[in-house]
Amino acid sequence: MSNGIAVRKCVALEEFHACVELQREVWGESDLEIEPVTGFVVAAHTGGQVLGAFDGDKLVGYTLALVGFQKGVVYLHSHHTGVRQDYRDRGVGRMLKLFQREEALWRGIGFIRWTFDPLELRNAHFNLNRLGAICRHYKPNLYGITTSPLHRGLATDRLLAEWQLDSPRVIAAINDLTGGLANGTPKESANAPAEIELPGDLERWKQSELEQVKCVQDRIRAEFTKWFERGYAAVGIRETPSGAAYLLGPWSDS
Repeated sequence: MSNGIAVRKCVALEEFHACVELQREVWGESDLEIEPVTGFVVAAHTGGQVLGAFDGDKLVGYTLALVGFQKGVVYLHSHHTGVRQDYRDRGVGRMLKLFQREEALWRGIGFIRWTFDPLELRNAHFNLNRLGAICRHYKPNLYGITTSPLHRGLATDRLLAEWQLDSPRVIAAINDLTGGLANGTPKESANAPAEIELPGDLERWKQSELEQVKCVQDRIRAEFTKWFERGYAAVGIRETPSGAAYLLGPWSDS
């Protein structure tokens, strides 16, 4: 609980309906698929997660996760996390993710993954620096071209975040009030041997110069693909004098 906000499982049908309404508020309608209430019901009853952040009786954030199975391992795929506009920057997203981690570990699940737009640098900072996730896979145009204003007609390229819930990296990130950071980046990532740079004008370009954004997207797609094929992982992101940079280094599961 923090500032009167508590996170718990959603179990009642009216809570699932509230998640759908919040989903519409966060992402809009357009052709971006809105998960229907049946999807939340199925997830809750088949080993997935529907978690809600509540301010009293008011739903202010939620997380929807589905069960995955890969190479003999059961994991969770965190499909959606949404927070009401007036509750952002209050730690609600972090509360949801930490509750998600604890609930998964309680059930013997040690791995969660999700996708995010590599051009959304706040998400990258949260996922890599604050939670301790890593990325080793780049998914070009994963959802196709949509008419959603959030996608701006660009390809829906995504990085795949991998969250090893009991790894030393993740434990260090979530137990450190600064997110395991040293000067804004994970301590273990400060000397990463490779970087992928993003310009400081990126956010401004998203509003009016989409061709510039597309050029950045095309460039980083090629760079991420190159480094991932060499066995590197994205392990952090930091501010630079000219914008920001993803930090990459060799990665092994051993």
